Amino acid sequence: MRQAVAEGKYKGVLSRQPREGPKRVADTSMTNALSVTDLSKQYFLGERSSARYQTLRESIMRWGGRHARRFARARGPVKNQEFWALRGVSFDVPRGESVGVIGRNGAGKSTLLKLLSRITAPSEGEINVRGRLGSLLEVGTGFHPELTGRENVFLNGSIMGMRRREIMDRYEKIVDFSEVGDFIDTPVKRYSSGMYVKLAFSVAAHMEPDVLLIDEVLAVGDLAFQRKCMEFAQKLRSKGTTLLFVSHNMFTVKSMCHRAILLDHGQVMADGRTDEVTRLYDEQSGLDIAGWAQSRVGSDPAKCPISITHFELLDENGKVCTTFAHGSRMLMRMRYEIREKIEPPNFNVAFIRSDNVACCNYNTGMDRFSTADAKREGTIELLTPPLKLVSDLYSIQLAIWDPTFQKIYCAQQASNFHVRDNILNTHFGVFHEAGEWRWGT
Repeated sequence: MRQAVAEGKYKGVLSRQPREGPKRVADTSMTNALSVTDLSKQYFLGERSSARYQTLRESIMRWGGRHARRFARARGPVKNQEFWALRGVSFDVPRGESVGVIGRNGAGKSTLLKLLSRITAPSEGEINVRGRLGSLLEVGTGFHPELTGRENVFLNGSIMGMRRREIMDRYEKIVDFSEVGDFIDTPVKRYSSGMYVKLAFSVAAHMEPDVLLIDEVLAVGDLAFQRKCMEFAQKLRSKGTTLLFVSHNMFTVKSMCHRAILLDHGQVMADGRTDEVTRLYDEQSGLDIAGWAQSRVGSDPAKCPISITHFELLDENGKVCTTFAHGSRMLMRMRYEIREKIEPPNFNVAFIRSDNVACCNYNTGMDRFSTADAKREGTIELLTPPLKLVSDLYSIQLAIWDPTFQKIYCAQQASNFHVRDNILNTHFGVFHEAGEWRWGT
């Protein structure tokens, strides 16, 4: 967590002329809390490049690395390849606006936040922050593991620019909000990741920053605390705090932000209304390998023994649909391709709610649908029973297993959909199925 100097500018090592890129018409009558101009960050794969400044640990590691590279060169040439994590990113954020930053893994979202937080320096471009900046990027950032929670509150608050009197005045509120009061005098090295996040968010939020950066680190906390944080962030927004929020959860982005920025391979691909930008994101990320499965099946569906090559989400009449009324049925049409000899595929469809709760699951194995005659290429359809899920945003995950669920062939992310109901929401649980009531005797 870092503090940006009020009305300060943060420039890169190099300068260059702005390039053409996505443009957004902004209301110039509003004062920008954050301005990013032609921002770029370059890394080198292979050789370590010289840095402008280094910590003692980095200096020691660099010294050791020299000796290691001597042995490596003896076995062959060392490749040195440049990699641009961000390239020519420009945008303005007016004071009091909430902006969601979205994109696939590796798009440059975390790099952008680290540059804005001054954790690392840009290679090119300029950042201008007006006012106090608070950030919550990684679990335990700014915490000393040997110090207690109480001591870290004062340390972390000081790092973010709060005076001691300010911290003392807000200390009780910070501890109360964090829900770690019983452990506040315990060294934070004994905290769970969830406790880290609770205390870190509480300190960052109660410093009353002018600009607050939030990464998806909040997903570490429990569901109740996530919602508590979102409600608190909305209160900060109503008081004029500018929010920059990074998340893969489109439901949260839509509820928190009126504007979204889509990053892809380090560049701004879209910048505008949240519903329009998230729609582009859904189209872009359709049928990618699910994050949890990449270590088991790889990152390219085309290299899996079998995968879904096309997916359609329809209502029961066969019309394209993404919003379903509670109690309606859903039709999914999947085109698949088999590339290797496998056991009869077990097609699996799971619905995941916006808070990552797995709600229901359909698969050919348990539903007793034989796939022994599956062709090399073909189409399979699933018509669900009436959807009794509560009103919320849901994502669809597609997985293909062997018949006994011992080996997974592929797991892909499909479309998102909404369930609509005027009353039923997550306070009623996951689903609502009518029961049978009668008077007792």
